[in-house]
Amino acid sequence: MRIISGNFRGKQIKAPVNLPVRPTTDFAKTGLFNMLNSRFRFMTLKVLDLYSGTGSLSYEFFSRGSMNVTAVDHDLGCVKFIRQTLEMLKAPSGVSAVLSEVNSYLERTTLQYDIIIADPPFAITPAEELVTIIFEKDLLTEKGIFILEHKSTEIYDALPHFLEKRKYGNVTFTFFKKVG
Repeated sequence: MRIISGNFRGKQIKAPVNLPVRPTTDFAKTGLFNMLNSRFRFMTLKVLDLYSGTGSLSYEFFSRGSMNVTAVDHDLGCVKFIRQTLEMLKAPSGVSAVLSEVNSYLERTTLQYDIIIADPPFAITPAEELVTIIFEKDLLTEKGIFILEHKSTEIYDALPHFLEKRKYGNVTFTFFKKVG
């Protein structure tokens, strides 16, 4: 895996082979971050990365200047790897990894985020559940967005708060935003 852009552009990060992950492809990450770059100033973002796996998306936000990024994963190996990588990258304390089930974290947090991104295992994409919790708990800032990464064969346009979707090969990012 490599960091695509920002301060750590081109940095190769070797994840252990035994982690239960499916990292986002460079093609999909490039498309996603090109779109986000035209809409946000990364330095001001508060980001929540759910089902963070290797931390690939968290590193991209941090590399682009986001100093407030929280990676959440339920797998101890993944969280240890992310913490080691953040230490190697000399990330500030605002960039961290949390060991927790995603729903438990969402239920107990009282923070709001500019971007919440979720890349759940394709076999269990809990789209409706995530949208419900995030919007009922008001976890997004006024202009915040929730981004769900999922198989392109799945369609979530009918869910409340749907904004748009972007397809990159077998992966689609579906965006949700507060209404009004």
